[in-house]
Amino acid sequence: MLDQLNAPQRDAVKYLDGPCLVLAGAGSGKTRVITQKIAYMVQQCGLEARNIAAITFTNKAAREMHERVAKLLDKRSARQLTVCTFHALGVRIVRQEAQHVGLKPQFSILDTSDLQQILAELSGNADKATIKGIQWTISGWKNALIPPEEAVKLVTDETSHAAAKLYPAYEKTLRAYQGVDFDDLIALPVRLFDSHEDALERWRGKLRYLLVDEYQDTNRAQYKLLRQLAGDRGAFTAVGDDDQAIYAWRGADVENLHLLQRDYPKLRVIKLEQNYRSSNRILNAANTLIANNEKLFEKKLWSDHGLGEPIQVTLARDPEHEAELVAMKLTAHKFEFKTHFRDYAILYRGNHQARIIEQQLRNHHIPYVMSGGQSFFDRAEIRDLLSYLRLMANPDDDLAFIRAITTPRRGVGAATLEALGNYAGRRHGSLFNATFEEGAAEHVPARQLEVVRKFGSFIKQLDHRAYKEPAGALLEELLRAIGYQAWLMESCEVKEAETKWRNVRDFVEWLARRGEEDQKTLHELVQTVALINMLDKGDDGEVDAVQLATLHASKGLEWPHVFLIGVEEGMLPHQSSIDEDKIEEERRLMYVGVTRAQRSLTITACERRRFGGEIRMIEASRFIDEMGDGLRRASKDDVPVSQDEGRARLANLRAMLAGKPQA
Repeated sequence: MLDQLNAPQRDAVKYLDGPCLVLAGAGSGKTRVITQKIAYMVQQCGLEARNIAAITFTNKAAREMHERVAKLLDKRSARQLTVCTFHALGVRIVRQEAQHVGLKPQFSILDTSDLQQILAELSGNADKATIKGIQWTISGWKNALIPPEEAVKLVTDETSHAAAKLYPAYEKTLRAYQGVDFDDLIALPVRLFDSHEDALERWRGKLRYLLVDEYQDTNRAQYKLLRQLAGDRGAFTAVGDDDQAIYAWRGADVENLHLLQRDYPKLRVIKLEQNYRSSNRILNAANTLIANNEKLFEKKLWSDHGLGEPIQVTLARDPEHEAELVAMKLTAHKFEFKTHFRDYAILYRGNHQARIIEQQLRNHHIPYVMSGGQSFFDRAEIRDLLSYLRLMANPDDDLAFIRAITTPRRGVGAATLEALGNYAGRRHGSLFNATFEEGAAEHVPARQLEVVRKFGSFIKQLDHRAYKEPAGALLEELLRAIGYQAWLMESCEVKEAETKWRNVRDFVEWLARRGEEDQKTLHELVQTVALINMLDKGDDGEVDAVQLATLHASKGLEWPHVFLIGVEEGMLPHQSSIDEDKIEEERRLMYVGVTRAQRSLTITACERRRFGGEIRMIEASRFIDEMGDGLRRASKDDVPVSQDEGRARLANLRAMLAGKPQA
């Protein structure tokens, strides 16, 4: 089983004498190491698969890892194995230990728009940008395990002052809704294990060996959860790459690599430096670039794939010219080498750079897909249906109650909901429970109250059946009962209504399949959907199209041919990072972009860009020079020209041959 591994990979698989850190360079086969190590522990060392957990950062990564390890294990072991995200593990812990954290097992996982709605109501009249900033600040505090009472000491500006003021009420509202935000899925288990030794021992007994993928992306709360579960014995393997730590802006803490060495003095460090992805020209440029960062661990990638094509660096006049160059170069390369569109990726620092590229790709009839588009689960029609499912699972979810009872319209308007809300507030209960109390009749008009109670009874009936009936059949009945298709046809244009209804059908059929395959009730599927929505936004299938993606979204992916655009001072590195002296993370971002390429890499930069109302001259990024001497810098004569310029040059050439100079 281990014969196909190189020597460091074999060491990483077989080492079980204590905590282990596998420094896995880009394209060095880290997933193979994790899956082979699981198989080795089960088949050679006698560990039970049910006591092993592999933890990833996305559902897609977890799914792929489980599929690969399932081919190495027998069916029973594969079924018992835990392969999931940090947050899915958090859901499992909170659900099983709900009584200790003040929740019921069917709590709601509230998404970004739910949370912003809560903060908007708490703040009164704050604008959307302010609400977003407040939510981001509170999320950062939670990731760092900072409670409301300590957050007030960390106020530095207007946004953090507003966030610290709202933080206690925000937490109180979440609990009143029997809801959690995404950050709670890590913070609650950490607090639970701090205060309930019996719960910690229970989970340590269940998960006796941990494997953590993309370790450099962990935040402080995730590191503490790992430490709690692993205990002093340190029965874990962390796999990561400090050179690809690019998520500090969302709470990831590369300092966790230092903490591992401090907290586990006997930590075994194993380096994977053989790259199975890229040519040596690409790797040499990547190594030379990243050598400019201060290193905790030295490593140097190398490959058996030969020297490879020179890296092309092309200067364009402006973003429009850059987009045209990329489209023409890509078309010419595809024609010459008879490749597929899916072999190409165009990567950039910020989403705003994509618009002009998209225009040119359309002009050249080049199909493309974009990562990070609207999630399927964010569509209004899917959120409508989910509100019913959330409310069935958790009657305390006021946000779900309001959306469900008003979609489709039932004659329940804002005045009815306000009256019911005032009564529920005085009773310190949810809107749903207040509906059935006798006192509600004193606050809500009889006709409206009858409609609200009829709706509540309908939800109760569905809830009762959701524990024993197949998810698919119950969903079909729900759609028929609320007349959702007819309502879409009445409230939307025909084409839009048909598209929305197709999405609803896809969603229902998908949920029905998941329920059957995973043996999950409708209640459990609601939490599954919430996690997929948070972790896998824009997860596209395989199509023959050029991939457009930000550098952050490209991490973990690879393509034969990569165009890295807008590599300029102020863009990459980003101006805010230059101003704040945070160049090292930007350099790691460039390194990630370079190491996505397997066979060819083209880097482009503009000489001028429009900022506001003025056009400014700009410099190529310092990172290009930091990649060393092995780059082929295209002169203006090497650059493909537009069709109009081409015709003009051809006309000039013909005129010269005819002896007639052109104006």
